[in-house]
Amino acid sequence: MHRPAARALPLLALVGALLSTGATAPPSPSAAPAKVPVAVGYGGAVASVDADASAVGIAVLRSGGNAVDAAVATAAALGVTEPYSAGIGGGGYFVHYDASSGRVQTIDGRETAPATATASLFQEDGLPIPFEEGQTSGRGVGVPGTPATWKSALDAWGTRPLDRLLKPAEKLAREGFTVDSTFRAQTAANEARFRDFPATSKLFLPGGALPVVGSTFKNPDLAATYAELGRKGAGALYRGPIAEDIVRAVRKPPVDPAATRTVRSGDLTTGDLRAYATKRQAPTRVGYRGLDVYGMAPSSSGGTTVGEALNILERTDLGSLSEAQYLHRFIEASRISFADRGRWVGDPAAQDVPTRELLSQRFADARGCLISPDRALTSPLAPGDPRRPEPCATTGRAAPTTYEGENTTHLTVADRWGDVVSYTLTIESTGGSAITVPGRGFLLNNELTDFSFAPAAAGVPDPNLPGPGKRPRSSMSPTIVLEDGRPVLAVGSPGGATIITTVLQTLTGHLDRGLPLVDAIAAPRASQRNQATTELEPGLWNSPLRAELEALGQGFRQNPEIGAATGIQRLPDGRWLAAAEKSRRGGGSAMVVHPRGNP
Repeated sequence: MHRPAARALPLLALVGALLSTGATAPPSPSAAPAKVPVAVGYGGAVASVDADASAVGIAVLRSGGNAVDAAVATAAALGVTEPYSAGIGGGGYFVHYDASSGRVQTIDGRETAPATATASLFQEDGLPIPFEEGQTSGRGVGVPGTPATWKSALDAWGTRPLDRLLKPAEKLAREGFTVDSTFRAQTAANEARFRDFPATSKLFLPGGALPVVGSTFKNPDLAATYAELGRKGAGALYRGPIAEDIVRAVRKPPVDPAATRTVRSGDLTTGDLRAYATKRQAPTRVGYRGLDVYGMAPSSSGGTTVGEALNILERTDLGSLSEAQYLHRFIEASRISFADRGRWVGDPAAQDVPTRELLSQRFADARGCLISPDRALTSPLAPGDPRRPEPCATTGRAAPTTYEGENTTHLTVADRWGDVVSYTLTIESTGGSAITVPGRGFLLNNELTDFSFAPAAAGVPDPNLPGPGKRPRSSMSPTIVLEDGRPVLAVGSPGGATIITTVLQTLTGHLDRGLPLVDAIAAPRASQRNQATTELEPGLWNSPLRAELEALGQGFRQNPEIGAATGIQRLPDGRWLAAAEKSRRGGGSAMVVHPRGNP
């Protein structure tokens, strides 16, 4: 989300003072440069969608904190300035590279279903309820994972206590941030939903109207909640008054009596919150052109689907192809890997997910031979069998890709020691469930709508049906790329199921097509998810490339905006390059600790 540039450096100075001295009075404002999508220098880097949040992370790095400390502080700030995309009412996936050990490790902080959930969670009378009735309801709310993720990351790799890292975001919530056109537009898109919940309407529609661009938006309830988490620890969200408030809001959604909307209750209990735990697990890994690409293993499908597509594409010299042929191959590899994702990937605690086999080169080769340079495949494409791969074979019946909400946020961080974090977090739909926990200042997720409401196709096994304590399948794809054991690149994006194709296109655009990272992020995107048509951004829709691809049998529909990626890159001379969007979602914010030199 775009913020006025003049806030960046004063806030950076402010949070630096808070982090180093605990002071509460802001320093005198100083002139600030324009917000930029790319920055190069030494001492560490932060890239996020928001200048306020990036400034918080840079201040942590500047005060001696490491990449994990900065990632947590940045995420907390995004909970203030990006409340419709992230916050303590949601969850996410955290990928970490530790320079001292050379290891990549991950935290699965995905939300979980109540212990009472069954495969028919979103069904009534044997039929799935309308999606919008699951989206705006207590039924769609999972146990939040974000505070537990922060605790897990700080316990494992951090150097600063949570209370210190929450102070800048707490102050930002109390004193406010400047409303921009993106924040207003996102509020407007949710206005009807928000008006049906008095606590949400009071917070996000101040005085009963949309927030005015240029005004200051304050959230004192969230500031108080952050202060409570700082005093008591992240566990305060899972036990005690905050947990009780969450459960009350889910089980009896606080709806305006005059509202006509059908708002179903959920079955979340305080026991569900007490039972929540993150999962420390090994990342996915594939080799790609001499590099090691690490991602998030299931319950996310990001690592397996990006990894399978890269394995398919590695057999082709993408750098030597025409732009049309490159895009054709990218689209087909995406189509195939999504077909396999839909059949095989879910929560590994609930079913057997063949992660190793999905990432094998043998399986990729068996699937990749389906690609023809002069003819597009037809979706929905049937999956292959990773356990028994046969060249050019499909197995069983095809199933379409189910809907997945598109809003999330991603941040990437590196520090002076070479540690790297790639962290994607979300509350699912823009505005989540639309339910603000009364008196607490944060929206609850509607993450359980990432489950299939019913099997994607009759008679086809669906690994992503709801179940007790189950994590819904995600597409979040925080990624770190190593060369000879050292980081060279980290990327990620929001965008629901388009996250996978955004990360894949950014990786291949940079690694294969030779685009500078900021240009690989900015390039117009395509997204094929085993659907009848491929989504195109206007830059491709209005390009002669579309006709060339249609001549190969590709079909398209337009999407005005796909994803909002950020990334960092380690340059050969040791500098960090931070990169963010040039224009999507109002542009992103890339910062480094000590700017020096050009990309």
